[in-house]
Amino acid sequence: MAEATTDAPKPAEKPRLISEADVTKYKTAGDIVNDVMKKLIEICVEGAKIIDLCIEGDKFIEEGTGGVYNKAVKGVKMSKGLAFPISISVNNTVAHFSPLASDPLSSQVLAKGDVVKVHIGAHIDGFAAISAETIVVGASEQEPVTGRKADVIKAAWHAAEIAMRLVKVGNKNFTVTDAVAKTAAAWDCKPVEGMLSCQQSQNVIDGKKRIILNPNETQRRDTESITFAEDEVYGIDILISSGEDGKARIEDSRTTIYQKDSSVTYQLKMKNSRAVFSEVQKKAGAFPFNVRALEDEKRARLGLQEAVQHGLIKPYEVVYTPANTFVAAFHFTIALVPAGPLLLTHPPVWYKPGLVKSEKELEDDELKGLLSKSLRESKKNKKKAKEAEGNAADDA
Repeated sequence: MAEATTDAPKPAEKPRLISEADVTKYKTAGDIVNDVMKKLIEICVEGAKIIDLCIEGDKFIEEGTGGVYNKAVKGVKMSKGLAFPISISVNNTVAHFSPLASDPLSSQVLAKGDVVKVHIGAHIDGFAAISAETIVVGASEQEPVTGRKADVIKAAWHAAEIAMRLVKVGNKNFTVTDAVAKTAAAWDCKPVEGMLSCQQSQNVIDGKKRIILNPNETQRRDTESITFAEDEVYGIDILISSGEDGKARIEDSRTTIYQKDSSVTYQLKMKNSRAVFSEVQKKAGAFPFNVRALEDEKRARLGLQEAVQHGLIKPYEVVYTPANTFVAAFHFTIALVPAGPLLLTHPPVWYKPGLVKSEKELEDDELKGLLSKSLRESKKNKKKAKEAEGNAADDA
């Protein structure tokens, strides 16, 4: 009599750090960011006031997130909105420029030929998609971008594409750091010193695992070496300068974007500081905010001073590379899901090779090989690679 066979028990599935529902929220936020990017790029024209573009962009994000996930769960409404206020930074301004009406630079307008970095972020239920890209005002295929402006944009776009392919399970952060620097060097450019890309999770866009660009000796020593792991999400911020060393400094722009630091606890002494901090928690939660979003700008400025002084609130300072240099930026959000890297934001809206004409090209064979690969390896290629490994083991 034949023995009854029993099916071997299936191994327990490893619990996921991010669920499919979370990924859908990230991707929905990414779709909203892409729609807003398209609208903003259309109105980033000669003569447009930067403050008007920032206000309009923030409104677009609120409208976009306001139209989704409106059903309350157990009586609780889902939080959604801005994950990063719109900032529009021109030429040698690195990032975070989003002036208030009272600021001396609030009258700044876009001029033909300006290199403009548009930075946008939205979140659904705390799952944030952040994106940035660089455009040149008035450029067209008939009048393409040339010279150092073209070099820096080409360098940043290629560096972002290389980084996208290196942020994968098992790779290290400094592999990305070094590859970005090597890519930028092909166009005689440098990554902006000390700029960070961070791990993300629900209500966190500045997690502990980080990638640093162009670190000085101290920064390299102080940045922990990390390995990318499955189900992690990263916001990758590639900022490249046409300057010699990539160094940036604070000038006369007033800081307008801030964020609550959840790791710091301190009992604020002043009544106004406590009221402003409470308003920040209510309106922005864990995400960065613009002072413009608070009820009373003057009161908010005063109230933020004590919170910043004691580290409860951190500033996103406006920094600049030297005059007559240009900075280009591309930012993307990526998830390392089991099937392979998954881009949560969209490819750039404006950038096309026909719009940007540089005399320099990427020559490094290893980097060119990386660029020729798709972001996610197909199942067929994975199978071939495994078979090749097996054959090599047999021959050994």
